[in-house]
Amino acid sequence: MNRLATIGYETDTQGGMIQRLKAADVELVIDVRAVASSRKAGFSKTLLGNSLNAEGVGYLHMRALGTPKPGRDAARAGRTDEMRAIFNAHLEEPEAVLALAQATELARDKRIALLCYEDDPNCCHRQIVADRIRAVLKCEVVDL
Repeated sequence: MNRLATIGYETDTQGGMIQRLKAADVELVIDVRAVASSRKAGFSKTLLGNSLNAEGVGYLHMRALGTPKPGRDAARAGRTDEMRAIFNAHLEEPEAVLALAQATELARDKRIALLCYEDDPNCCHRQIVADRIRAVLKCEVVDL
């Protein structure tokens, strides 16, 4: 069984993050940001995807697994419980259900990492996604 990884880039460079992914033998990064652009250099969707691919790591943006704007606003304000409630409700929407099923199937066969901005997975919705995948696959989750 593959281990499932999560990674945040808040305090890292693109190169540093890619090295962490490669050291963990990650084959595919699933970007779970609702908005895959970043003010932080190197982390916008196209540039990040191209940079990962150049290093032999696949990239897939799954917008449906991103936090809706009210959840992002709650997270920025430090209201983690509110963000979690909003995101859990979002995961019941058909598009999110399908995306979660797809991510789970990818994790069954590949070493994947769920990517988002926050360093601390406990304050990030990617932990909820990881917990849902772990519940199905009974896999270990590692925070890089």
